[in-house]
Amino acid sequence: MKLVVLFFLLNSIAVFGQTDFKVVKLKRPKDAIYPFSQIEPSIAINPLNSREMAAGSVLSDFYYSRNGGKRWKSRTIESKYGVFGDPVLMFDFRNRLYYFHLASFVETSHLDRIVCQSTNKVSKSFNEGTFPEPEKTKVQDKQWTVVNPINNEIYMTWTQFDAYDSGDPKDTSIIVFSKSMDQGATWSKPIKISSFTGDCKDDDDTVEGAVPAVGPNGEIYVTWTGPAGLVFQKSLDGGNTWLPEERKIEKHYGGWTLAIPGIYRANGLPILKCDNSNGPNRGTIYLNWCDQRNGETDTDSWLVKSKDGGETWSEPIKVNQDDSKNHQFFTWMTIDQSSGFLYFVYYDRRNYNDTKTDVYVSSSRDGGESFVDTRVSEKPFTPNPNLFFGDYLNIDAVNGEIRPIWPIMENDKIELFVAILKEAKLKK
Repeated sequence: MKLVVLFFLLNSIAVFGQTDFKVVKLKRPKDAIYPFSQIEPSIAINPLNSREMAAGSVLSDFYYSRNGGKRWKSRTIESKYGVFGDPVLMFDFRNRLYYFHLASFVETSHLDRIVCQSTNKVSKSFNEGTFPEPEKTKVQDKQWTVVNPINNEIYMTWTQFDAYDSGDPKDTSIIVFSKSMDQGATWSKPIKISSFTGDCKDDDDTVEGAVPAVGPNGEIYVTWTGPAGLVFQKSLDGGNTWLPEERKIEKHYGGWTLAIPGIYRANGLPILKCDNSNGPNRGTIYLNWCDQRNGETDTDSWLVKSKDGGETWSEPIKVNQDDSKNHQFFTWMTIDQSSGFLYFVYYDRRNYNDTKTDVYVSSSRDGGESFVDTRVSEKPFTPNPNLFFGDYLNIDAVNGEIRPIWPIMENDKIELFVAILKEAKLKK
């Protein structure tokens, strides 16, 4: 009997590419009252101390670990401006932690600003928060951030709606940019960096998913998607000036709002990263997203890259290495800047012909020329299409420590997990 069990375990490792790692469940904050708590996670590893990391999830959940993710503490974030989801966690290069989120300020209007709360110690309280100047009652949504390793400036991009969910053709969505030069104490006046506008329906024809990245010489790159497909902007002077018109990179097949069986809502919004390592691919820009170019039943995670500052781009490269013709969705990527290695996390149904869902991490050590897939979920889960399940997963990597984060749905209950992966132990 022992031999049978041993054979089964070895066969599982061979089939799914699993390796030596631990999966940790993050305990929901005791005072979390949002019914869909622990979705849309964000995770960050301190670049100055890879044992220290922090995470957040909708609406106002905060988690931190000081031992590499083996144990976590959790609590709820509060601010007088309101905390209303879309958390983005980030460390700068001076040991400060930031928690960006949407707001619901009772003295003004719902979602009228993006709030930045910060702290010098993960175990201590965050400050009340700062924000770029609001634009009256216009809605500010879906922000992402990056810190410049040269001067510690913070760059933030997001979507501004004239009126959220409006069908009025006069109402438009645009992409805006703001930066902080003083660790989030103050912010520059937001400026429009998109020339192709979108509608306000929060759908394929809305401009959304603006993600900034920084190049080795401080270049600021931004991508997003919308009616013009996947597009690219850049600034070479710290965000003061931009290209007169964003450049079209690739058609977003099926649009960025995807139909995935069993999922309440799904999107394939883009993620942008730049290699600032001293490796052979230094300066390469990578863009990752999901689309349905292979059909509505075969969503995949894709990658294009540019070695010349966004002037030209490679042909699309499929990240997930299966031949199943099933869905891979909710992709996210990161770069370990100590090595230039790429890591991707996504939901995956390669092993099933129904809505059972695994979580996979794909890694590339050669700039996206080849990939190795590793299943990190311990068992599949089956989502309920009637329950909101967020829009994305997240992953970070520092000095060979890789931390993907994802929620699952078990008996209509949402739970959040982190895998403790080490580059040295990943399957080659």
